[in-house]
This record gives sequence, structure tokens and C-alpha cells, in this order.
Amino acid sequence: MSLFLYQKTGRYFAQIPGEFESLAAKELESLGAVQLKHGYRGIHFSADQAVLYAINYNARLLTRVLAPLITFTCRNREDLYHAGKSIDWTSFFSVRNTFGIFANVSGNINIRHSKFASLCLKDAVADFFRSKCGSRPNVDKKSPDIWLNLHIEKDQGIISFDTSGGSLHRRGYRCKTVAAPMQETLAAAILALSEWNGERPLYDPMCGSGTLLCEAMMRVCSIPAGFLRNRFGFNFLPDFDEGLWKKIKAQSDKKIRRLPKGLITGSDKNPSAVKAATVNCHCLPDGDKISILKKDMHELSGIENSLIVCNPPYGIRLKEETGLEGFYKNLGDFLKQRCKGSHVYIFFGNRAMIKKIGLKPTWKKPLRNAGLDGRLVKYEMF
Repeated sequence: MSLFLYQKTGRYFAQIPGEFESLAAKELESLGAVQLKHGYRGIHFSADQAVLYAINYNARLLTRVLAPLITFTCRNREDLYHAGKSIDWTSFFSVRNTFGIFANVSGNINIRHSKFASLCLKDAVADFFRSKCGSRPNVDKKSPDIWLNLHIEKDQGIISFDTSGGSLHRRGYRCKTVAAPMQETLAAAILALSEWNGERPLYDPMCGSGTLLCEAMMRVCSIPAGFLRNRFGFNFLPDFDEGLWKKIKAQSDKKIRRLPKGLITGSDKNPSAVKAATVNCHCLPDGDKISILKKDMHELSGIENSLIVCNPPYGIRLKEETGLEGFYKNLGDFLKQRCKGSHVYIFFGNRAMIKKIGLKPTWKKPLRNAGLDGRLVKYEMF
């Protein structure tokens, strides 16, 4: 049996959300990745099987980890179809499994749309199974057993296997949600930039469905990001080593620490948000030790000598432009008057509101959330 490209080279590609590259590079290196090289919306790296499993299980800032199968010259549909049909797909899955394809295309004269490219590869996979097995697996566009990736740049194509088995931002704790939730990878990036390690209490006064609270707990308690995931794409790789995977998982789980009561607290004026946050936090071990209160920000006596993180409403997605400037002014007054000694990290999805809060930033860093070009701003309350 001929080896696939990732088996020959030990090279993989980590897809990363916008503006997280430097943080993600540090995370990859901490998990054992070597020979990192930045690419388009991600990082190429080398890893053995153990490191590949550890990255998928523990990484908080990555979207997916792709294993390249073949590279090929892609001048037209025929080249793409031939390349897709040349792969022995029975090495990865059977007709009983479902599969999905996500693609991106740039600079190709004859293949200009990612959906068209995906359909071409889908036809090739289906026809391969028909010719070899007499039937074909079904396509599932939402939650397939297998995800395949196609990348075409000019006349060069790469077909890769998604070793993550779907986006890694889906941790598994978001059982309930509210409007415009923060993506888990963004929350993890905010906490990484805050460098919070549990030395002071953490408070989110606008916790919504509790994403920042859950990510804070997973960070400080060393809970692997994939702790609640049932499976990963690497389970379907032809060289998957189940014994090694169990060993890596056990080593990671052994590092989990208990959460001290009172270390993490959140509140929200919306009762639906409080309920959602409570349910989501309770999905994690020791999550019942996270205190979640139904309180408006102005009902709080104060949050002193703490680390405050929050993702306030910003109008662009919530359609709440009316009164938004006054809201941010009041938020700034609250922080000045009742949060002495605290360090504050606020994600501004609407950057115009940074000027309305009336506070002097310590620093500002660009972060993207679901297509929004936002900023994370740090304030120090003296």
C-alpha cells in the first residue's frame, strides 16, 4: 500500500482563526509541534502521531488540523476529478460512513468557485466507491463522519483529511445559547492574552451563555479542549494507533485540577442567559463551583482586585445601536468607580465604542469574531 503525503513527510496544516497566528504558534510548540511555517490562514508543522493526537485533544486556538493526502496539478475539472478518484478512500472509510467536503479556491482560471470544486471532488469520491464497492457513501453537509478538505491555488491542488473531525471550536459544553454567542476559540485567545493563571478571581459581568467562564475554567484547571468530544477525525486514519491515543488522552486527563470555589464568577441581567450559562458550565467537571448571578452590572457592589473579562453588546450583530454609546459610557464609569485594582479585558466587536467608554487603554490588540474585525482592549483600574 502506497503511503499518503502526511505519512511520508510528517507534515500537517493547522487552520487558525484570524489574528491568532502568534498565539497559536506558541500553543503548537508547547504541544510538541516542530518546524513551524506560516501559511495562508494557518501554520504548517511537523509532528509524530503522539503529538498529532495531543494537539487535536488539547489545542484551544485551532480550528482544524489537516493531513495532506496528495498534491496535484489542477488545470481544470478533469485534473481534479482524476486526482480525487486516484485515492484509495477505503483506507479511511466505508460506504456506511458519511462524508463532507469544504474547499477554498483562488487564482485558478477554470475552477473559480469553491462549491463547484467541492462537487467535483464529491463526484470523484462517490464514483471511486461505486466502482470498487458497488455503492457509495452519503454526503452529510453538517455533521459527517469524515471531513475532507480541498485547497486549490492557481494550478496547484491539495486534498487533505481533517484529522480533527470537524471544527475544534465545538468543545461540547454549549448545550444552551443566547443571541450572538462568542466563539470558543476567541474566548480562549482573550484568556491567553490576559495571561490569567488563577492568581486572582475572574469575573464576567455580562456572561451571556458562559463561553468566557467555561474557557476560563478549562484553562485554569488544565481541562483539555477536546475533553467532551466523542471522537476525532484521526480515529479514521489508516495508521491510527488506538493504544497510543488512549495513552495520550490519559496523560492529558491526569493533569486536570480541581476548581477552587469562588475563583470564577459571572453575572447577567438576562435570566435566559443565566440559565444557559449555568447549564453549560455544569457540563464541565467542577463546573458547579462557578457562581453565576442574575444581576445587572449596576447592581453589583464592585469587582475589586480581580481580572474582569467581558464581551459587551456591540450593536452590529444585535441591532441595538440605540443607546449603545450611553451603555459604554456607563460601563466605563462602573469600572472606574467600583473596580479598583482590577485588570479589565473587553472585546469590542464595534471598535467605535472604544472611544465612548472613557478609559485610557493599556493596549489594544486585533481579534476577529465571526467575520467582525474587533479589538481586545486592556484597562488597568488603579
